[in-house]
Amino acid sequence: MASGGKLGLLLFHALPLDGSMWDRQINLLPGSTYAPTLYSLGDSVEEWAASALNQVNEERIVVVGCSVGGSCALEVAAIASDRVAALVLIGTKARHRLDPILHLSALETMQKEGLANAWDAFWAPLFSKDAAGSVVDAARLTFLRQSPGDVARGVTAFHSRPSRDEILSTFSGQVAVITGAEDTAPGPKVSAAQANSARRGRLYVIPECGHYVPLEQPEYLNSILRDVIAAQSCP
Repeated sequence: MASGGKLGLLLFHALPLDGSMWDRQINLLPGSTYAPTLYSLGDSVEEWAASALNQVNEERIVVVGCSVGGSCALEVAAIASDRVAALVLIGTKARHRLDPILHLSALETMQKEGLANAWDAFWAPLFSKDAAGSVVDAARLTFLRQSPGDVARGVTAFHSRPSRDEILSTFSGQVAVITGAEDTAPGPKVSAAQANSARRGRLYVIPECGHYVPLEQPEYLNSILRDVIAAQSCP
């Protein structure tokens, strides 16, 4: 892993949102923060990760991902571990088991019942019961701005992603595993196991929070990210 050079921050969003998910984090490293919208970058998390990595100018990177964005972060570590100073995985499940029934159900719901019904069925339940209505409503509007084709591509990329749990045990940098206390995908128990499997892993459980930590508890998350960034910036 590179030990010198300017530090960048690469942020990967969750389904079914876009890069604007990180509006509250975009200024943590001014001029060196990247929050791409992933859908146009390819048909798989591997393609998303490689394309996003090519946009980053800095030699060293803190890579942050929420949900499928965390899978992208793991892919970056797989293909460019020498550039990744730290991983921050939010609501991420590194080990993946194919679920073709759920995959097909999501695609069929979007196609036959529309995006609004798909939101209610698959993504709205991932918020904490304590999440502010304005936060949930804003996320829903972000989702509805996406094209059905982009969301379908994202759903397929999510369901076809490779298992990358081996990255957690082999990556030599800092790994921060973050979960909302009320998240169920994957939730605190799985997140704790992932943190324990990493060489330098640490678990953060955020109270009164569901799956979408950057939206529900942005300041809590920012405090963690500042600490991670500061740790990589120390000589």
